[in-house]
Amino acid sequence: MPRIARRTFLAGLGGASLTACTSSSGGSQSPTPDGFEASGTPSPTPVPPVTVNAANGPVLVPGEPQRVVVLDTDVLDSALTLGITPVGAALPAGDTRFPDYWPASRTAEIRQVGPAGAPDLDAVRALRPDLVLSNQARDGDRYEQLRAIAPTVLTQTTGAPWKADFQLHAQALSRVEAAAAFVAAYQKHAGQVAQALSAAKLSGHRVSLVRFVEGGGIRLFGRQSFPGTVLADAAVGRPDAQNVDQSDFEIPLDQIAKADGDLLLYATYGDPAKAGTTATLASPGWQALGAVKAVRAFPVDDQLWFQGIGYTGANFMLDELQRFLGA
Repeated sequence: MPRIARRTFLAGLGGASLTACTSSSGGSQSPTPDGFEASGTPSPTPVPPVTVNAANGPVLVPGEPQRVVVLDTDVLDSALTLGITPVGAALPAGDTRFPDYWPASRTAEIRQVGPAGAPDLDAVRALRPDLVLSNQARDGDRYEQLRAIAPTVLTQTTGAPWKADFQLHAQALSRVEAAAAFVAAYQKHAGQVAQALSAAKLSGHRVSLVRFVEGGGIRLFGRQSFPGTVLADAAVGRPDAQNVDQSDFEIPLDQIAKADGDLLLYATYGDPAKAGTTATLASPGWQALGAVKAVRAFPVDDQLWFQGIGYTGANFMLDELQRFLGA
């Protein structure tokens, strides 16, 4: 399925899941004193609160929360995938816009509440949320402040455990059934991509993942990372240096040979000059890489490949991976 068609399909499916999950909540009409809507239909039964066993302990959250604030990119993907548009979101400090793998219509109404890891608590409070979603790595040190604003559900971290985290997000958002549908669709998609790569005799190709990070140098990504798990789901190989059980690690420029692969995908977080992208791509070491000489090194969207961290992001990555490998 072409990327634009898949975007439309996923956005529509998200909307459909929202409609299905909220149909029991009724419309915007106000109930009359006798307990009936103005149209004469019975008032909806309130959805009872749910206790979620989060990384920060059991949290009682409202059933079908309506005003959700998300404080990292993984919970942004989870909420939007499940058909919920957050009222507020924190983005990484180096980003000024929402990921464009989401249609602008899905993000236009979301209020930015400061950088991830240092949100503006007054801005969060002003949005009157009934649920806050984040993780301990980002917001564990301000959990008490957040829970004073609204019930706050934290996962332990983000990245590699994104599938388990999604299930927790779905519980907190009262979208468990919709989540199961998205999981099944992704698994089917990953299997189709793996089958296509195998049929094209491309499964053995080693895919390298490189990220240039302003203030963080040159980073290679292993199996225990979000993009690493997506590549594993598509049954593709990894270069020896990256075929490790860790998320990512920094290398100096004189070790850039570890970035080589049959296919090299790279992204930049922040300014390319300050992140070292510009200098590295012009260096003799980079130019000597087999993937570069074979014109098999491609830039990818950092907000998708390294920050998407969710089922919608992963579906787009599978599409791009198949296209880059030529299957």
